[in-house]
Amino acid sequence: MDAMELANEIINGRRITRDDDLTFFLTCDLDELCKGADKIREHFVGDKVDLCSIINGRSGRCPEDCKYCAQSAHHHTDCDIYDFLPEDKILEACRMNESEGVDRFSIVTAGKALTGIEFDKAIHAYETMKKECKIDLCASMGFLSSEQLHRLHEAGVSSYHHNIETSKRNFPNICTTHTYDMKIDTLKKVKAEGMYACSGGIIGMGETWEDRLDMAVSLSEIPVDSIPINALMPIKGTPLENLERISEKDILRTIAFFRYINPTADIRLAAGRALLTNDGELAFKSGASATITGNMLTTVACATIRSDKKLLKDMGRDVTPDYLK
Repeated sequence: MDAMELANEIINGRRITRDDDLTFFLTCDLDELCKGADKIREHFVGDKVDLCSIINGRSGRCPEDCKYCAQSAHHHTDCDIYDFLPEDKILEACRMNESEGVDRFSIVTAGKALTGIEFDKAIHAYETMKKECKIDLCASMGFLSSEQLHRLHEAGVSSYHHNIETSKRNFPNICTTHTYDMKIDTLKKVKAEGMYACSGGIIGMGETWEDRLDMAVSLSEIPVDSIPINALMPIKGTPLENLERISEKDILRTIAFFRYINPTADIRLAAGRALLTNDGELAFKSGASATITGNMLTTVACATIRSDKKLLKDMGRDVTPDYLK
């Protein structure tokens, strides 16, 4: 079987599972794999590119020990440290992203979970944004309870982001203060609440190709609606600071097989776009159908909202959000 033949089978209803021989994705011709992934993307997702943007709503002092993260209190980095932002700053950022035509806007907070008074502040901020803006709303606030997710949903949040980061096997090598199963449980709560589930991970953290394949299958089993794929940009002061950056070819192969394994999901470019040609043009031809745009969390974005929209328009993609149609 070749990559295009498999792509056609997936379009006709076949789904990749753990029982399949996944090594095919590691040995097949990369160009053919990417072409097949783009055909799957075109069939299931079409030309619409989902653009999302984030604001770092609470930064630093995170008690978790994730080895890649600048915001962990276990590491010594130069990340900003502040409590939950004032609502007016969040609303200003939301309005700016809406004016630029971004599809969705998210508050992201450092820490194991946003709780107490700060969670109440977040709820009020979302209620205000829902009342005054049209942009879709997302949240990324750690290990929330079903009750908290319901409160967010009622406040106008339609999407929740919670990365699994890597494979179950590799997870203890990346974090020891919480478990992979806790992440899966949170995502199941998101799905049970009827929210759009966004979950992916980071590649280039020393994991194997088998770990990447396992992560792709795990996300398909939930299943999630959006998969952000981050390429590690090593941060000074973290345990992974000296890792060699992953190659563009390896990023493209990963994006492509994620599309084969998760044919209907949005495969979303996230951190590490600086490692890609022309801010990810080849990635958008290899199965990607979405991206985080604007400013990233702790790494400088190489692209802007306007440059992303121009790139995608020049490729013939649709970057008009539903609320402007």
